[in-house]
Amino acid sequence: MNNPAKAVLVKKKSVTREYIEAFAIAIILALFIRTFVVQAFKIPSGSMKPTLLIGDHLLVNKFIYGIKIPLLDRIIIPVTKPKTGDIVVFKYPEDESKDFIKRVVGVEGDVIEIKNDALLINGKEVKAGYFGEFTDDDGSKADELEEMLGGVKHHILDQIKSNETKGPWTVPKDSIFVMGDNRDNSQDSRYWGFVTLNKIKGKAMIIYWSWPHWDRFLKIIR
Repeated sequence: MNNPAKAVLVKKKSVTREYIEAFAIAIILALFIRTFVVQAFKIPSGSMKPTLLIGDHLLVNKFIYGIKIPLLDRIIIPVTKPKTGDIVVFKYPEDESKDFIKRVVGVEGDVIEIKNDALLINGKEVKAGYFGEFTDDDGSKADELEEMLGGVKHHILDQIKSNETKGPWTVPKDSIFVMGDNRDNSQDSRYWGFVTLNKIKGKAMIIYWSWPHWDRFLKIIR
């Protein structure tokens, strides 16, 4: 004769096992997606204003520049390379435990120079026209300029008339030169050098949430 008590026990173990397996699969999928597909990041500083604001939460495409071996920073399946105008998340060269986000200004072979506050790429000045006045959350104001980089139209801030002159820098092989859109308040390649391609985590794609800037919900990043 069948033992009813044993049958109930087996059924309970089966249900428990299904829950454990489902939970394990969910964790594995989440880790896979975070490692190879998409990852969320939060903007902690104002170096990319007015494009990105403090409190913006982003989704970053991690496979667009190639698939890497985790922890080794070795690209095993190249896909595309960053282009001028892309906004990328990368490991900060001076402390790889930190992630930075900047805009690509120069790629392999480009010559970058800052002359009297103007950005020059391969000897040609990147024009930046006046767009309007940017008002920050604290009430401070700055000139907002419109600039075109690699076919990407975006805005930058010009807060200090410093007549900055730096460079020229020639971008080496498998590297990029990056700058913040808040040009006078950004620690970037002008100060600590180039970013190698294998240290790039991905391309910023969309703002999925922002506090307290609700109007930025699901905003495409350019």
